Amino acid sequence: MTRYILKRLAGAVLVLLALSVLVYGLFYLLPGDPARLACGDRCNPQQIAQVREQLGLNDGVLVQYLHFLQGVVAGRDYSSGTGVLHCDAPCLGLSYQNDQQVTRIILERLPATASLALGAMVIWLVIGVGTGLLSALRRGGLTERTLTVLTLAGTGTPVFILGLLLLMAVCAYLQWLPFPTYVPLGEDPEQWAWNMLLPWLTLGFFESAKYARMTRSSTLETLAEDHIRTFRAYGVGERAVVTRHALRGAVPPVIALSALDLGSMFGGAVLTESLFGIPGLGKTLIDSVRHIDLPVVVGIVLLTGVAVVVANVVADLLYAAADRRVVLS
Repeated sequence: MTRYILKRLAGAVLVLLALSVLVYGLFYLLPGDPARLACGDRCNPQQIAQVREQLGLNDGVLVQYLHFLQGVVAGRDYSSGTGVLHCDAPCLGLSYQNDQQVTRIILERLPATASLALGAMVIWLVIGVGTGLLSALRRGGLTERTLTVLTLAGTGTPVFILGLLLLMAVCAYLQWLPFPTYVPLGEDPEQWAWNMLLPWLTLGFFESAKYARMTRSSTLETLAEDHIRTFRAYGVGERAVVTRHALRGAVPPVIALSALDLGSMFGGAVLTESLFGIPGLGKTLIDSVRHIDLPVVVGIVLLTGVAVVVANVVADLLYAAADRRVVLS
């Protein structure tokens, strides 16, 4: 198991290094002048040249990338014209819009996105796994057909349509809740939970459909295996067969998919955050693309990649813990 963990961690480090090269090249080596974007349209050539020198854009491509890595690992100094501005590690650069550190901007927006992603994950696991398991155990009956129709409807409904329907039904028609307004967890935990309820339900319902399908297919496949028939032949109760054996074979794919989805959510659930006005990474990413704020875009994209890679490693470790055959393969 230790060897397997070390192997997965080493692979993750190589993937992150390749990701940094890809992200840096994609956004900084494409046609365009970062100095002009940072300075603005009203800058004259002399001011643009000064900004280019401050950002280190006169260096070679390899030197610029090494400086980028140095900033991520150990921090970096930027010339501000009147002095030197130090950017603490992990330094992802300075925003073109307000000269703020990109890392600080991300850390300010991260709690909102994290609370949305974690809450939605609980909902999609409970609803998705429960629905899929019930559909598999009631195969061929009215319950299975009804759940299949609901799952297909959930898969085909866009997340913004689902969010709008919930807003109209819960807030406008039934008036059970006021229209959501994001409140930080540290200010008022109760109001934070109530205002996050509809975004959680929207994203959780939307994601739960694929978990229901995956759980159903995995459970049916596991129940058809020879060892399950052997347990039943020896008189093992159906509840024990399902909870102790069938679920053990059905859970690992769900773990893997859930970890990957959670990692990608940290890049920002753009539509959900925009619909409910949540000041998270998704909304920040859209605003940064609109203003061509490349350092912020690069920082959020890089964070998303890191989150997906880390989630993938965690999923592999949980998968191995649930099924030791993965370690031996």
